[in-house]
This record gives sequence, structure tokens and C-alpha cells, in this order.
Amino acid sequence: MLHNIMYATVYVTDQDRALEFYTEGLGLEKRADYSGPDGRFLTVGVPGTPVQILLWSHAPAAGQPGKEGAPGPLILESDDLRKDFESMRRRGVTFEEPEPVDYPFGVRIEAVDPDGNRISLRQQLKR
Repeated sequence: MLHNIMYATVYVTDQDRALEFYTEGLGLEKRADYSGPDGRFLTVGVPGTPVQILLWSHAPAAGQPGKEGAPGPLILESDDLRKDFESMRRRGVTFEEPEPVDYPFGVRIEAVDPDGNRISLRQQLKR
């Protein structure tokens, strides 16, 4: 029986640059970093959670846009998105919008990593 999501993959062109963005920009923690038979296996994750994001070096797939209006390959949840947005912006993270936007489900904004991957940041509506 399946019981956990282990990894979500984000394709990047430069793993060191991606690691800097996801750890120093978004505030995730580095989890795994080793050489394997198919290349460097590098993961990050939200502190205190089990899911890891695999930053896989694959230039042809990096930053490939999805359909217009579709969320990015990752959706990360925040308890206080406006506060996190200000902190990330001070650390140099680029966003698609100038400020987080209110939606019926809560608040959202899209960050953009160095390869053009859109990272959806969300705060659920408190009911």
C-alpha cells in the first residue's frame, strides 16, 4: 500500500544555483546531496516535513511553461504568506505579481526560480 509522497521533481540547469534559490531564497533545507550513476541526486524540503523536492539537472525540461494560468510544478503552503512574501522578496526571490493575491481559497503568489520554473505559494483560507 502506498503511504507517502517521497519526491517531487523540479528540472534545473544548474543544481548549485537551484540549491541556493530553494534554500536561501525560499527557506527550504538541503536534505540529500550525492553522486549517483545517473548524476547528482540533490534534494531540499520544507523543514519538519517528509516530502523532498528533487532538483534534477535536465536542461531540456527546465523552466518549461505549463498551460496559461496553471500552477507551477510545486505548490508550497504558508501560514502567513504575506509575511513570507516580504521575507523572500528581501532575499531576492522574483515573483510574477507585485503582491500576493486574494482568492476564494485563500492567498497565492507565484515565485520564479532561476530556470523559470513557477513555484506556487499558497495560504489556505481560515474557516
